[in-house]
Amino acid sequence: MASTSTTHHDEPPEEPTKEESALETARRQLQHAADHLNIDQNIVERLKHPKKVHEVTVPIERESGDVEVYTGYRAQHDSVRGPFKGGLRYHPDVTREECVGLGMWMTWKCAVMDIPFGGAKGGIAVNPKELTDDEKEQLTRRFTDELRAVIGPTKDIPAPDMGTDPQTMAWLMDAYSMQEGETIPGVVTGKPPIVGGSKGRDGAPGRSVAIITREVIDYYDKDIKETSVAIQGYGSVGSNAARLLDDWGANVVAVSDVNGGIYDPNGLDTHSIPSHHEQPEAVMGHEAPQTVSNDELLELNVDVVIPAAIGNVLSAENADEVVADIVVEGANGPTTTVASKIFAERGVPVIPDILANAGGVTVSYFEWLQDINRRSWSLERVNNELETEMLAAWEDVREEFEARDVTWRDAAYIVALSRIAEAHEARGLWP
Repeated sequence: MASTSTTHHDEPPEEPTKEESALETARRQLQHAADHLNIDQNIVERLKHPKKVHEVTVPIERESGDVEVYTGYRAQHDSVRGPFKGGLRYHPDVTREECVGLGMWMTWKCAVMDIPFGGAKGGIAVNPKELTDDEKEQLTRRFTDELRAVIGPTKDIPAPDMGTDPQTMAWLMDAYSMQEGETIPGVVTGKPPIVGGSKGRDGAPGRSVAIITREVIDYYDKDIKETSVAIQGYGSVGSNAARLLDDWGANVVAVSDVNGGIYDPNGLDTHSIPSHHEQPEAVMGHEAPQTVSNDELLELNVDVVIPAAIGNVLSAENADEVVADIVVEGANGPTTTVASKIFAERGVPVIPDILANAGGVTVSYFEWLQDINRRSWSLERVNNELETEMLAAWEDVREEFEARDVTWRDAAYIVALSRIAEAHEARGLWP
């Protein structure tokens, strides 16, 4: 089996002089993958642009009596393989361009998992922490009404994202259903199970990160019981990945939240550390021999490091200081382009987000199937089906990685782009 010192000749392109936006990064990665394939450049050019971007005004009356007006977006990138699919985020920095770029990433993620969805992303430029629950509900219902004509179980299926949660999705489903005159649970995924959500959906991204981490540990001839792991971020993704890896015998030595992290070279009891959902910002309150900053955690002497919090944490400033043998991306976009180049030059495998954390969209697909068939699955079935899908995707990416002598990221994009391009060629272009 390959070793972690293997150098791949096809490296990511040079980093631009300014920081890339999500859209610029997505387009750059698309073109880089296309360069490895015999694909009609006209199809690549189409994929650099979204099919549609909807911009809406969302006014609400605050409890003070004042009317606030927010701007919402829904970027629908590509639907050649099925309905648009992607999250809705509530965050002050939401922009049209960000939604387009993230929607493109969803297209690749669905394709690499071979799920019959296309990519979309949306949100509202708002700080949800400044809203009461009633105001957030009012905002969600008004936003749903503004988008009602362009979403639906066979058109575009939103899901939770940054600043939104299962309750947000329940409000969205109810608002849409009330306007349509019938209960339509398939309009969104990530809902509470009591109203059509799937068991195992919340933990799915972390579970997929753990599954892929386990497989890559084995691929590089390491024993999981002798493998040390550091995880930045102890939210839904990080905590679920940590606990599963712990259960499978890995030595999880460090975890962190927004305030910093804890480190025990002998291993942490991950099940006793509250996740962010269970108790926000509780990691630093857990007893451990040492504390570390989030930056220091990424540079610990461990076998595997998993950035599972926010984007762009592995960059030109710290990529040379990362001593881990393997990087698995739990968060979306945690590695900048220049950091990817540095890791490639150093022979450090970086397993990309579009594969590692794809458990979320995969179980969303399961939820959609349950909704349209009006039949729920057991948690055991959900987890077993997720395991099967993740292992199939891993094998597809591994085959391209070995056959083409490229990075893991390139291999994942090649798998995705091949499927999307084939679908476009089969369907053709409307004259």
